[in-house]
Amino acid sequence: MNTALNDNALNQLFLEARTHNGWLDKPVTDAQLKQLYELAVMGPTAVNAQPARFVFVKSAEAKERLRPHLAPGNVDKTMAAPATVIVAADYEFYEKLPTFFPHADARAWYVGNEELINITALRNGTLQGAYLIMAARALGLDTGPMSGFDNAGVDQEFFAGTAVKSNFLVNLGYGDASKLFPRSPRPAFADYSRIL
Repeated sequence: MNTALNDNALNQLFLEARTHNGWLDKPVTDAQLKQLYELAVMGPTAVNAQPARFVFVKSAEAKERLRPHLAPGNVDKTMAAPATVIVAADYEFYEKLPTFFPHADARAWYVGNEELINITALRNGTLQGAYLIMAARALGLDTGPMSGFDNAGVDQEFFAGTAVKSNFLVNLGYGDASKLFPRSPRPAFADYSRIL
């Protein structure tokens, strides 16, 4: 039987977690990134589609490949982050369904159905990116997700010749709390939600 997480865990995952723009000079190891991946892929996706593809950009060379595609306001914080994840989705994810969803011929549901392919890849790849953020927080890492970059440029640089398309970026590391902005307001339940 599952039990509710304690306040410390809720604080780390949600209530005190922040989007970081500044980073401490402390590396993120390859072992941490592998552990992060192993947690993120455990989250549910439609027919276990697993469309997300993660490129962990760590080396100085890889960062320089990413640099020209970043919006000006995202360059410094991305270059300073120990790692940046390109969260992408494979729009040919259905080719792996015989392995990941052996219970039925789910591949046949997608082949030739571009609308279903596109919505499944985008929705579930985005979910997996959110799982990655929560997994990073669970492992004691800070995150800085962002959209300010040239998707077409990143796709050409990192995914040329494939059906993989970038969605968003997540800087990873140990955040510098002195560079945080005050927390922005969140909407009240009554204003944005209904119970029917």
